[in-house]
Amino acid sequence: MRTIELRGSCVVLVDQTLLPTKLKFIRCSNAEGVAKAIELMQVRGAPALAAAAAMGLAVEALHSRAKTKSQLIAELECAAERIGRTRPTAVNLFVGIRRTLSAARKAKDVEDVKKAVVREANLVAEEDIEVNKKIGKNGAKLIKSGDVILTHCNAGALATVDFGTALGVVRAAWRAGKRIKVIAKETRPLLQGARLTAWELKREGIPVTVVADSAVGHLMARGEVDVVVVGADRIAANGDTANKIGTYTVAVLAHEHGVPFYVAAPTSTIDMSIRSGKDIPIEYRSPEEVTTIGGKRFVPKGVKALNPAFDVTPARLITAIINEKGVFKPSKLKAKLGVRQARRV
Repeated sequence: MRTIELRGSCVVLVDQTLLPTKLKFIRCSNAEGVAKAIELMQVRGAPALAAAAAMGLAVEALHSRAKTKSQLIAELECAAERIGRTRPTAVNLFVGIRRTLSAARKAKDVEDVKKAVVREANLVAEEDIEVNKKIGKNGAKLIKSGDVILTHCNAGALATVDFGTALGVVRAAWRAGKRIKVIAKETRPLLQGARLTAWELKREGIPVTVVADSAVGHLMARGEVDVVVVGADRIAANGDTANKIGTYTVAVLAHEHGVPFYVAAPTSTIDMSIRSGKDIPIEYRSPEEVTTIGGKRFVPKGVKALNPAFDVTPARLITAIINEKGVFKPSKLKAKLGVRQARRV
């Protein structure tokens, strides 16, 4: 099942805020609609945001009434700036924007621009699926039959165009016939593990158990976790990795208990322009996500709340990074891959 795709002149995506109780697809016909869907977390996950950004610019172009190429490029640059304000941590978002704008600028005229951005948006999506399958294949080699795999947040098909990164590893291992089980952390405050990861795995028949975030140390101390596999929203040049808030805590616990801690992410998530995790911008979301569940407030009125959406796991706590090109020690990323990504367009 695809999380997001370009159909005609609309972006069609799964409304992830309604899962697991309701599977609903929504349509966005312009960049503003896509930007709002990103802000509301109707579409989320670093690779999915690359596709969303590219498709948002594509539909903006398709609906444009610009008469000249320069006018259309100006409109797309404005739309790109709007989409770029939505989620500052996930570098893939900016990769999607950059690629699509580059394709537009190389086009000859208005109609050629429209064809170019649609072609690029579809290419971003198709490449994502192929990359995820390669990540899954590489990561599955690290998984043994009988392993219990701990995940955090959702890095599955819902966080990508299809198949997933961390859950891509799980899927590939399962489809290879390995008897595995998954422990999905609930992932407060928005419960992506309990709502989304568990939903995905249940649909595929992969055994999954949901636990409270605070239970991880207890489970590792009892030897009930064999390996941790998580996704990433941005990886710095030195291997420091930003992922959903709470990932750092899991990495510390895994290190303490000798549990392998793997990060599964595409090359597009590696940002060589960022030297270390200290320079990764961290998004802070509305305090209401912390103080309420299902619209009901459970924190006393007048009490403040902080809501950092991501934290940074130091490279020293990461066993390896699983990539479509192989499995690498964090310290070897620059030498082995030599990629360069820029946050800004």
